[in-house]
Amino acid sequence: MSNVDEETGTVDEMSIGEFAKRCRLSPKALRLYDELGLLAPARVDDSSGYRFYDSGQLERARLVAGLRQLRMPLAEIKQILSLDEPAAAAVAVAEYWAGVETEHSARRELAGYLIDRISGKRSVMYEVSVREMPSRSVLCLKRNVTGGAQAWALGKEFVGLLRGRPAPRMEGRAGAAFCIYWSQVSEDSDGPLEWCRPVPDDEAQALAGEYPELTLRTEPAHIEAFVHLGAGNEIGPAQWQLASESLHAWGEEHRARPSDLGVRVTYLASMPLDERRGPDCDFAVPLENE
Repeated sequence: MSNVDEETGTVDEMSIGEFAKRCRLSPKALRLYDELGLLAPARVDDSSGYRFYDSGQLERARLVAGLRQLRMPLAEIKQILSLDEPAAAAVAVAEYWAGVETEHSARRELAGYLIDRISGKRSVMYEVSVREMPSRSVLCLKRNVTGGAQAWALGKEFVGLLRGRPAPRMEGRAGAAFCIYWSQVSEDSDGPLEWCRPVPDDEAQALAGEYPELTLRTEPAHIEAFVHLGAGNEIGPAQWQLASESLHAWGEEHRARPSDLGVRVTYLASMPLDERRGPDCDFAVPLENE
C-alpha cells in the first residue's frame, strides 16, 4: 500500500511491502537494516507497529543492496553510510574493493599452490628469510578466543591497555609487538592467542606492576624463519595461509623444525604508523636449536 501526492503524482509514503518491491530488498532485510541503524523507516505506526518508507529512501536502500552484493559486512556499510562527504564514502568503497581483489588474488595463489601440492610438486610461494632474536622481557595478554571477531577484540583490548598507559618502546624488529597463535583460531578452534610487547629488561618488573592485567615473562633467544607481508590492514586469511605453507615447505627443504615457542605475527613498532594501512607485519616461526 502507498500514499500518492495528488498534486505531483509522486509516492510520498509506502508500506514495507511496497518499498521492498521498489528497492528489490525483502521485508526481512529491511527489518534487519532498521534494527542495525542502516535504514530506519520514515514512520512507524504507533498502534500497529507497521513500518512506512518514503520514496526519498530508495537511493539509500539500493546503495545498501549494492554494497551487500559486494559482500561488504553490515558494520562496514554502516560506517560508510555515516560519512558526511560522498567523496569520502566513494573512497571507502574503493578501498574495500581493492582489499577484496587483493584477497581474491591471494586465494588464487593459494589454490594454485594446493593444486601443485596435491600433484606432488613442491614450491615456496613467499621468500623466506632467517633472523636471530635476542632474549627479551615481554608483557603478555593470553586468552582462548574463537573466531576472528574475538581475536580482533583481544588485540584491541591489548592495544588499548598500552595506549592508556604508554610503556617504553624498544627499537627495531626485536622491539615489535607480536601475537602468538599457540594453535589455530577459528570457529572450530579456540587458540589460545597471546599478545606480547617487548619491554626493556631493566624496567620490566616496575612495568609489570603498572599493568596488572598483563603477565610478564621472558622470551628466550632464538632463530626464526619469517615471511615479510607488508601493511597489516591489507593482509587476508589466504595470505596468512600462503605464508604458513611457504614456511612449512622451506622448513622441510632445509630440515629446520619449528620450536615450541609458537608461530607468530610481528607488528613493527619503530616505524611511523599509517593508521589506514596498519603496521608493517611479518609471519614468523621460531626454530629448534641445531
